[in-house]
Amino acid sequence: MKLNGKIAVITGGGRGIGRAVAGAFLREGASVMLAARSIDELRAAKADIEKTGGRVEVFATDVSKRDDVAALVKKTLEVFGGVDIVVNAAGVYGAIGELASVDAEEWKRTFDINLFGVFNVIQEVLPAFAASTASSGSARKKIINFSGGGDGPLPNFSAYSTSKVAIVRLTETLAKEFAERNIDVNAVAPGSVNTKILQDALAAGEASVGKEMYAKFLKQKEEGGVGPEKAAALCIFLASDDSNGLSGKLISAVWDKYDEWSKDDIARLMQSDTLTLRRVNV
Repeated sequence: MKLNGKIAVITGGGRGIGRAVAGAFLREGASVMLAARSIDELRAAKADIEKTGGRVEVFATDVSKRDDVAALVKKTLEVFGGVDIVVNAAGVYGAIGELASVDAEEWKRTFDINLFGVFNVIQEVLPAFAASTASSGSARKKIINFSGGGDGPLPNFSAYSTSKVAIVRLTETLAKEFAERNIDVNAVAPGSVNTKILQDALAAGEASVGKEMYAKFLKQKEEGGVGPEKAAALCIFLASDDSNGLSGKLISAVWDKYDEWSKDDIARLMQSDTLTLRRVNV
């Protein structure tokens, strides 16, 4: 099993992609602390995924609240004794509508969850990473962030799309900062997965979402979208020793053939601007 003996914290784990990642991690031998705002969703997720074996615990957490995140990390250390992997899967569409009319406070709240939530988790877990390494001798730690699932600009979703692009640049920056600490930081583009945020977009209505985007979302719902297991499989790769040394990259769960990458391929990727936000010259 690729994650045997590893301890993972997964935010946004009550449903959707986070829940799928948690189940996949358990099957690969990891112990998991699931975090989300809804304790009922967390309990339902635990009852479902723990059937596959392994140990999973839950902790109600609003990642936008620093005290909640600090309590989550403290609880993880009390229960499991360390942290090896963090998956930041919590996210919302947030403010939906044209920029001229969208609510400014709701726009900011989107960043509180999607961007500052990731910041809070990473900053709180860094001392736990260091302590875990000192006690277990497991040197390589992994941080996995989630970018958006879209394939370009998302009109009327400026808060979501901007916060998710910020995640990618944060990922690149932290990869450089943490290189000497043996921490790999990468971002996942999961594809158009049918999750609750899709339901939120449809509930906002065509007037807010826009005619073209609303039709696209309806089609996605009807066709089933991209399965969350694709993102879960990529997270296993990024959390395991198979990806050691790969850091600061945005990887697509749908389009990138990461399962074919050798150590030499990873070394070449790390010497290039491939899979980053760098501008391509004409």
